[in-house]
Formats: sequence, structure tokens, C-alpha cells
Amino acid sequence: MTTPLQLIEPKTHDLGGGFVVRRLLPSAARQAVGPFLFFDHFGPITARPGDNHDVRPHPHIGLATVTYLFEGAMLHRDSTGVVQRIEPGAINWMTAGRGIVHSERTPEDLRGVERRSHGLQLWCALPEAHEDDEPAFQHHAAHELPEHNLPEAAVRVLIGTAFGLSSPVATLSPTLYVDIALASGGSLVLPDAAEERAVYSVDAEIEIGGTSVPPHTLAVLPAGSQPLLHSRGGARVVMVGGAPLGRRFIVWNFVASRRERIVQTQDDWEAQRFPPVPGETEFIPLPPRRA
Repeated sequence: MTTPLQLIEPKTHDLGGGFVVRRLLPSAARQAVGPFLFFDHFGPITARPGDNHDVRPHPHIGLATVTYLFEGAMLHRDSTGVVQRIEPGAINWMTAGRGIVHSERTPEDLRGVERRSHGLQLWCALPEAHEDDEPAFQHHAAHELPEHNLPEAAVRVLIGTAFGLSSPVATLSPTLYVDIALASGGSLVLPDAAEERAVYSVDAEIEIGGTSVPPHTLAVLPAGSQPLLHSRGGARVVMVGGAPLGRRFIVWNFVASRRERIVQTQDDWEAQRFPPVPGETEFIPLPPRRA
């Protein structure tokens, strides 16, 4: 008997100005797929001149943020001093480790014009031995990432190894992230490239092993399977996964294997003991704590 797909539907949030975020992980059904324990899909949205979708400085611990854009641009600043413009096709991996603060803003040259915004923001848990590592940031431009044009699909390996391609992104545990552009009527066999895997279509209905999966739905694949991915009209799809790292406590922007580490971090942010982001004066306050 074939193991069915686990389908996870998004929770949708409007952050203001029509800026819609679809959250797939964590969910009530599943906290993580491999090391990925947070999966947000934002946009696509057309922002008008003067629209403010900036994310003010905020802290993280115990995770790595992974940012990937399909459209638009974002200016990243963090407390290690990194200033990096993020554009479509690039992969950005920020290791928070013991603590980092960062902001994500619209670049100045785009503020006064109509602009598109569309992308994915994921978080990876860090292995317990690396939760308190020094914070760090990696940026790999689009041209640095390996890609291969197949007869019915184009694949880009953003993180990890698949389809005979390996990404230059350094990770702390086995991690997989692949961008797949399926042609109209195209099919592709999904390789057994990680212990846990999930597939997500950003824009169109797809079929996985003959099962119809709506867009904006995370489909967790059975372990060891190599199903046929198919699209009748073309689709942009990502496959994510890797080795599971076990349960984590998640509170606001903080991830940890120990609850007391979360509490300490809340105290530190409330008291502004985190290093500042050079050039920034704003910050997002700590949300009210749960009793």
C-alpha cells in the first residue's frame, strides 16, 4: 500500500497594505521537515510608491534564516555589520547562533517607484551543538548556484545536493533546497535526496505521484519515495528537506532546544542587551509574553 502525501495548508496573514504572508511551518500537523521549521511565502504583491513594507531590526537565536526572492529586492542589515542587497535568484543564509539582530528594508532606489515583491523566507533549526555559534551571514548570487535545464524542467540547487548538482552554501546539518520551474505539461522524477522532503508550488496546481496538490500547499513526501512531479500548465515549485533535528521550542523569533534559553533571550531583548545594527535606530519590541 502506497503511503499518502501529508498535505499542509497555509495560515494566511495580511501584514498591512495587502502584503500577504502564507505560513506553512510550523503547523499543528507538523513542526518541521528536515531542519526547516518555518516556511513563509510572501506576495506576489505590487507595492506603490510610498508603501512601507520594511521590517525593523529584530533578534534571532538558535536558527538560520534563508531568504530567496522570485521578484523584487530587499536590503539586509545585521548586527555583525553586514549590509547586503538581496535580489531574485540569490540565496541568503544568516546563522543567528547565540544571537543576531537584523533588518529587512526596501532599497532606497525602489522606494519611490511601483515595485513587485515575491519570495520565500524559511528558518532552519541549528544542531544542538551549534545553537550558540557565532552569528554569521552567507550570500550567494544567482550566478553562483548550479542549475540544469532538463527537457521538461529547469532545476536550481540552492542548498545541498540533488540532480547531480551541489550548492556552495555551507550548512551545519544535511539540508536540501531546490527551485524547479516546470514547463507546461512537464514532468520530473523527484530524487530521494534527503531523509525528509516536502514540495511546495508557489503559483499553480501540480500532481505528485498522480495526486493533485493545490498551489500554496506543502506536500510532505513519503520517506524513500521517488514520485513523478507533473504540471499541466507549468508551475514554479520548491523542494525542501534534510535530516530532522528533533523538537524545538519556538517563541516569536527565537528557537532553542531548551525553554530556559528562550526566557533568557526574551530578557536580553527587553533589556536591549543585544548588539545593535549599525545605522539603525528603530527596533521591534518584544511581544507580550504568554503566562
